[in-house]
Amino acid sequence: MDNKLYVGNLSYATRDEDLQQQFSQYGQVASAKVMMDRDSGRSKGFGFVEMVSASDAQNAIQGANGQTVDGRALVVNIARPREERPGGFGGGGGGYRSGNGGGRGRY
Repeated sequence: MDNKLYVGNLSYATRDEDLQQQFSQYGQVASAKVMMDRDSGRSKGFGFVEMVSASDAQNAIQGANGQTVDGRALVVNIARPREERPGGFGGGGGGYRSGNGGGRGRY
């Protein structure tokens, strides 16, 4: 898994195809994905590039890390494994309260 790269500080205009093209100069790109916000559909400003080999990944890190693209200095390094999040929908407080508000009557 030493061939999967994290690419940060991307321009919000960057798309998957742009990322693939930018990294193809360093070796063979297996996949390129810009992470998008589920609700707004807007880029989150980072993505992942998977290179075919570990040597291509090292070439990409050396070549692209710190390079300015669309006015932004890229951050490129080996992607860390995704951390597992606790299951469920998180804790909430309270829940549903029933009742008529402390016995107040109608006016």
